[in-house]
Amino acid sequence: MRILVTGGCGFIGSNYLYHVFGTTNEDVVVNVDKLTYAGNPANIASLTEQYEGSRYFFEHADIADPEAMQRILETYDIEAVVNFAAESHVDRSIDDPAPFVTTNVQGTQVLLEASRRHGLKRFVHVSTDEVYGSLGPEGKFTEDTPLAPNSPYSASKAAADLLVRAYVMTYDFPGIVTRCSNNYGPYQFPEKLIPLMYLKARAGEHLPVYGDGGNIRDWIHVADHCRGVDTALRHGRPGAIYNFGGDAEVSNLELVKLLLRQLDRPESLIRFVTDRPGHDRRYAMDYTRTHKELGWQPQINLEHGLQATIDWYGQHDHWLSEVQSGAYRQFMDRWYERR
Repeated sequence: MRILVTGGCGFIGSNYLYHVFGTTNEDVVVNVDKLTYAGNPANIASLTEQYEGSRYFFEHADIADPEAMQRILETYDIEAVVNFAAESHVDRSIDDPAPFVTTNVQGTQVLLEASRRHGLKRFVHVSTDEVYGSLGPEGKFTEDTPLAPNSPYSASKAAADLLVRAYVMTYDFPGIVTRCSNNYGPYQFPEKLIPLMYLKARAGEHLPVYGDGGNIRDWIHVADHCRGVDTALRHGRPGAIYNFGGDAEVSNLELVKLLLRQLDRPESLIRFVTDRPGHDRRYAMDYTRTHKELGWQPQINLEHGLQATIDWYGQHDHWLSEVQSGAYRQFMDRWYERR
């Protein structure tokens, strides 16, 4: 296929590109990325060196730009779109929701409309479990769980999901929505929990944990997620929603303690900070439908996946130092001070 991947310089998008080029020999991929603070061309430097101009092409563009999206789809005769492009950090969405509406809602609509006009064969929209809201102590999210987002970020993703549904129902558009639990793995920007805690633990700094640390997440290695997204692209049912989960429910406090043990650092580094507004208590994904229809299930358990991630960070000090921009550090420090 000739695939347009949006947000391919980000964390999950770049891992997806490695999956595609590691498993197929014929696909042509066009990577569209706006290159915000979290989009890093260094994430895919080796792919660029090996495939650029033959099977890989890069376009510096915004998915909210209608002319750019139409031009790119037509120029490369794109057959399928995988939409990873999104503003995704909950704390930033609380600080300023506007960019989340612009990219996640307006950008998705622009991409959908350009794809519809182009006569696309496949469109996979990558979403999140956060659109479902928060769970109690029991049960799991299914694809039929009502949407109940509790942050500006998750609300913007839920709106985008509904736009995909509307295009499927109104225009018979070949759209698929995937929803996934918390990702971790190589190339994750260090404002997210695991890389942030890794960096602070390694430096001997306090590790800020929201509230009592009892918020529970279902963690999935990014390689498992990307394998699932690619399976949905190639074998998914148009109009379907597919959940992906890691079968790895742990509280934030348990996760931080596990990371500290693997780094041989003391738990005394943990510091509890005021909880953030609208903090969902628990997420857990039921991926029964995905397993039944696509044959997918997670393969990497949390303990091994976390150790592999820590090892990767340890082997990529140069990458870590380059992505830790002053703007990133200033935002995170200011945010935690307010907490």
